[in-house]
Amino acid sequence: MPLEIVPSIDLRAGRVVRLKQGDYARQMNYDVDPLQTAAAFAEAGAQWMHIVDLDGAKEGRPAQTELIARLIAATPLKVEVGGGVRSTADVRRLLEAGASRVVVGTKAIEDWEWFTAIAHDGEFADRLVLALDARDGIVATRGWTAASTLRATDVARRVTDWPLAGLLYTDVSKDGMLQGPSIEQTIRLAQAGRVPVIASGGVGNIEHIHQLKDQPFWGVIVGRSIYEGTLDLREALRVVVAE
Repeated sequence: MPLEIVPSIDLRAGRVVRLKQGDYARQMNYDVDPLQTAAAFAEAGAQWMHIVDLDGAKEGRPAQTELIARLIAATPLKVEVGGGVRSTADVRRLLEAGASRVVVGTKAIEDWEWFTAIAHDGEFADRLVLALDARDGIVATRGWTAASTLRATDVARRVTDWPLAGLLYTDVSKDGMLQGPSIEQTIRLAQAGRVPVIASGGVGNIEHIHQLKDQPFWGVIVGRSIYEGTLDLREALRVVVAE
């Protein structure tokens, strides 16, 4: 299967934004309408969209579910949503809002017993994505403001036979910087287990897509590069299906 190009919308107070290296003090605002942006992704030929509730990630609870539901309803895209998911009720709420997948990060790492239970609950089979945000391979939590002692590859091995939809791997040092993805670290994660891996962070141009297209990843998240015009989504989608 070709690499899935997954354009993203990061929301803060209803606006489309991006953070550099996960730093809320280094926020970039984009003068684009979220609904029009989602429609443009679909028109370009994308099949999936990634939405991050940055307010939710910071506050520890989904904060923009109403807007997210409108975004999901407005396009034919399949959508994965994350940011502030801390309970089973949060997961259900986002699925009821139309999400195809829900991304869980901080809560999973900090309450592994809970995540183990929900991941093996048939209600959520293949609908949960475990977010592993890392610096130098060490998992970070709470909107990337806290570090754990876990290696991302160890987590991948632990969940290799779980019915998860994917592992979303973000190198915090690369995210929002457009200087290239962390391919080596992401390959290590993909080789550590059998759960499909989604690469995130650092994609800045079409050359980065060429570098990623033949790697053992299910997909790649692209964000800032689309908004700033350094990557054309249509071209990226063409590259991954080319012989």
